[in-house]
Amino acid sequence: MAIERRDLMFKSGETFVAAWLFLPETVAPGARVPAVAMAHGLGAVKEMYLESFARRFGEAGIAALVFDYRGFGASGGEPRQRISPRDQMEDYRNALTWLSLQSEIDADRLGVWGSSFSGGHVIEVAAHDSRVRAEVSQAGAMDVGQIIHTVAGHEMFAGLQQLSVQERIRHAIEGGEKYIPSTGRPGEGFALQADQDSYDFAHQAQATVAPAWRNEVTMGSLDAILEHAPGRFIDLVAPRPLLMILAKDDAIAPPDSIREAFNRAGSPKRLLELEGGHYAVYSGDGAKKAGQAATDWFTEHLLHAKPAATAPY
Repeated sequence: MAIERRDLMFKSGETFVAAWLFLPETVAPGARVPAVAMAHGLGAVKEMYLESFARRFGEAGIAALVFDYRGFGASGGEPRQRISPRDQMEDYRNALTWLSLQSEIDADRLGVWGSSFSGGHVIEVAAHDSRVRAEVSQAGAMDVGQIIHTVAGHEMFAGLQQLSVQERIRHAIEGGEKYIPSTGRPGEGFALQADQDSYDFAHQAQATVAPAWRNEVTMGSLDAILEHAPGRFIDLVAPRPLLMILAKDDAIAPPDSIREAFNRAGSPKRLLELEGGHYAVYSGDGAKKAGQAATDWFTEHLLHAKPAATAPY
């Protein structure tokens, strides 16, 4: 199926968000198709391997809106490179609003897809926004603070909290933003993600498909990241269908944290476990299996979904 990609912008907060809309070209005049809102993970931009997922959905007859969060990539917003989970989840909800207003889109068949950091976002978005009819959470961060505390220990976690306090004090005195690397090699100084896999993934993408990616985030992002625990809302998602995908050797979004969240979720739900580490879901066999599973999920629960029941009030 031929897929049309439109470059567009939609309003979010006091600025605009840059996006791609992937729309099946075979849509009949007057017909409306289901659609999925999609965004990337921690500090990433839409060019970093999301297009292949979006095109899979399009080939199945489901439109996909892939966007950059405000402050990142081609989107507007200041300060640049500030990670605010609250703002990013609002961007998702504003994406759903934009989709619902398009003549080609069926506003009663909307879904959300997220990966890594946004794999957590979509849990909370679905929990609070009844327009979401189905969701896919891929390698999602369920509780960032708890993950760091468990993996790195209480002393390192306390140290990160202290860095956040120091940045609040600096900002109150000096103003402006202090920037730190988004990714860095182990042993080469402080970075938001100081592991080789994250460094390789991001820099390979920057050198090939995502030259707009910047290896920096505001130091003030740390506070909000440590507090982000969207998995706590997972019991509010049902009865909307939930597909969760994990990588068995994931050191960034630990499999057990995803399994635990999945066990608390209501039905209908499915858990897919793939081989490999955190970034295995973006290329090769891992991406193929994750993409097909997400496509099948949205096909079943959006494309072939029955009309939503009318609320009793």
